[in-house]
Amino acid sequence: MLIDSNIIIYAVQPENDWLRHFIKQHTPAVSAISYVEVLGYHRLTPLERTYFSTFFTAATMLELTATVLNQAVQLRQTRKMTLGDALVASTALVYQRTLVTRNIKDFHWIPQLTLLNPFSQDTNPTPLDTEKN
Repeated sequence: MLIDSNIIIYAVQPENDWLRHFIKQHTPAVSAISYVEVLGYHRLTPLERTYFSTFFTAATMLELTATVLNQAVQLRQTRKMTLGDALVASTALVYQRTLVTRNIKDFHWIPQLTLLNPFSQDTNPTPLDTEKN
């Protein structure tokens, strides 16, 4: 699984203990872009910075290789999308990981990309929870 930045951020919120448990049950991997997006946020509290730093130390960081970059270029040539979303999606595609995100709508149009929204009814990938096109 590749954990999107929004899921990492939601996981720090006290009411989302279930999400932290869900992430711990799997071997979390992250894109290098998520590292920059999350830790680079200028309004992090010291406690949030510590939590996120600990998370990124434990997670597997998937590198932005030339293959990932080329895939991101292809995605952005196909449809308008942010650079961050293109890099995260292409990382998931190249490393053949399910992308765990709450923003399914941003990625549903990408062929061969398996998506999982843990905020849906069930946290196991099913046709109701994931979109694969």
